[in-house]
Amino acid sequence: MKNTYLNRISTELNVSVEQVKVVVSLFDGGATIPFISRYRKEVTGGLDEVKIQEIFLLNNKYLELHKRKDTIIKTISEQGKLTDELLFKINNIFDSNELEDLYLPYKPKRRTKGTIAKELGLEPLAKKIIQQHSLDLNELAKEYLTSLVDSIEMALQGARDIIAEWISENQITRKKMRYLFQHESYIFSSVVKGKDVAGEKFKDYFDFYESIKKCPSHRILAIRRGENEGFLKVSIYPDGDDAVAILENYFVKGFSPSAEQVKIAIRDSYKRLIQPSLENEFKKLSKEKADEEAIKVFSNNLRQLLLASPLGQKRILAIDPGFRTGCKIVCLNENGDLLYNNAIYPNAPQNDQANAMQLILHLVDKYKIEAIAIGNGTAGRETETFIRSIKFSEPVQIFMVNESGASVYSASEIAREEFPKHDITVRGSVSIGRRLMDPLAELVKIDAKSIGVGQYQHDVDQSKLKENLDFVVESCVNSVGVNLNTASKHLLSYVSGLGPKLAQNIIEYRSENGKFETRTKLKEVPRMGAKAFEQAAGFLRIQQGKNILDSTAVHPESYKIVQLMAKDVNVSVAELIKNKELHSQININKYVSEKIGLPTLKDILKELDKPGIDPREKIKSFEFAEGVNKIEDLYEGMILPGIVTNITNFGAFVDIGVHQDGLVHISHLSNKYVSNPQDVVKLSQQVVVKVIGLEAQRKRIQLSMKDI
Repeated sequence: MKNTYLNRISTELNVSVEQVKVVVSLFDGGATIPFISRYRKEVTGGLDEVKIQEIFLLNNKYLELHKRKDTIIKTISEQGKLTDELLFKINNIFDSNELEDLYLPYKPKRRTKGTIAKELGLEPLAKKIIQQHSLDLNELAKEYLTSLVDSIEMALQGARDIIAEWISENQITRKKMRYLFQHESYIFSSVVKGKDVAGEKFKDYFDFYESIKKCPSHRILAIRRGENEGFLKVSIYPDGDDAVAILENYFVKGFSPSAEQVKIAIRDSYKRLIQPSLENEFKKLSKEKADEEAIKVFSNNLRQLLLASPLGQKRILAIDPGFRTGCKIVCLNENGDLLYNNAIYPNAPQNDQANAMQLILHLVDKYKIEAIAIGNGTAGRETETFIRSIKFSEPVQIFMVNESGASVYSASEIAREEFPKHDITVRGSVSIGRRLMDPLAELVKIDAKSIGVGQYQHDVDQSKLKENLDFVVESCVNSVGVNLNTASKHLLSYVSGLGPKLAQNIIEYRSENGKFETRTKLKEVPRMGAKAFEQAAGFLRIQQGKNILDSTAVHPESYKIVQLMAKDVNVSVAELIKNKELHSQININKYVSEKIGLPTLKDILKELDKPGIDPREKIKSFEFAEGVNKIEDLYEGMILPGIVTNITNFGAFVDIGVHQDGLVHISHLSNKYVSNPQDVVKLSQQVVVKVIGLEAQRKRIQLSMKDI
């Protein structure tokens, strides 16, 4: 059966069976997705990370399906009803819903109207009626009267109950009805009686219906949230008359009295058994599809946020702005270590700008500050205006930093562990400063779900959300690479092959023995086995170590190849890396072997051209429009610079510096038709927008990127 599943994966993903087999085999051997995509291109045929993840997910799906089949086969076998034909059908089904349809007649169930009728001996009557011959039903039903079945109508009702269950459990019935639900269903929602005031935020869905095929994911999730919060009643179904007509066309034969009984059973079967069952199924399916889209949006946004441009290792003064409670300031060295903390009060109500300016100038000079990071929350614009008014003796870069999630970090166990003697305001300021230095290294400490770059992330399947977001974080961390001697435990835990325990062991080893001088020293870390070293080594960097290749993405297993290349052009490895002109003299075909092919050799040469270079773009400075600090400063037609802070299926949110992000609806992202906002804008992108609508009381700002 395993080969059958591999063939299915091959067909579904349009990759060869051999590629699927190799990837699954690597998974079984403990390899990770980043490692396979980066260092096993020869054996996978160059499959990228996305395709490898798809193989991973589909393989798990079919493994679960196989387990379910085993359970079903065992159950039917114990009933003594497992035939060769039935076993063949079970083994050749690859859709979980179809599998459950096949199992339905054999599934242990509570007593139903149909089972009660069977206990009363009415199954033979049901069999005769469903054949729909021209019979005298009254005479026929009399044969089944007993002390418990005391009337002809009771006998006929029992027979219809049995027929209704047969119709409901019929595979072809369910296939036809599932097709109808899939193509013709509508989602209906209405307000729960007496909840119209409390559920005002769901007003758009108080009397709503839309084709389930056309209803976008964010709308389905909004409706489901209203249902979960007790404000909406929600149903999904097609036209009932159409459903009954399809069933009658399949089951009814002629116009006999028996046929009339079958018609009655059909209507009962659809209303009482089929519709509720398929409605639940399609509620679940529509939710799963909506979840999938929302998770995809969140994942795309998270990837962009994690790979946002870093300032790098600079000395930072970070400010968490505030009004009444003042602005918390911290000074950090190049490694993000806390050097100093205090508070200033340049904003209302104190407006103590003189003392605040004096302290800032002193700290910039004392700690040789190279950049100032200002959180973009409350009082952010006012604080930025104040800081930009200061005349520094040396150039100091000033950046507004998205502080979304910083409060989550500051109150977390991770923050308490890092700064046990400081309160949450200090921790939050440190997080803002570190985000400017390296967004990826800082954001991995926060539950990705708490970073506000998604839509309805709290409404989707949480296990699937976590699985996808963990994959994104792991992918980003490994694509950038991690400095082995400065990385936190939390950053190291996402490195291929490590995890929390090994990450902690690395931190403890580093603390006891000092910095790692070579990658091979990793092997001395407790519980660092050969497999973990193989998976992790290529993604860990050692700057200014004993071996220059340790600072690159070249895997230790390929060091000998690089050494051979250097020898062939009569230079050292270090000289080979420094002298790009020598790279053109290397004929990589010469180094092809059974273990190393052209894909890896091309990657090695590419890495030698840009050894250990951070793949992220360089950070760009940005300033909001001067004099625009609050929503009251806006007017329709105003054109402003802004930064994209969130992307959803229905548009993009843009920070224009007034403490309230504006929405550029998908219809206003471009003069051309846009089907996916991600095709037009990216997170943290600097854009120019026009104000086209204002609702100050509701804090709603409508923006446009058209015709500017």
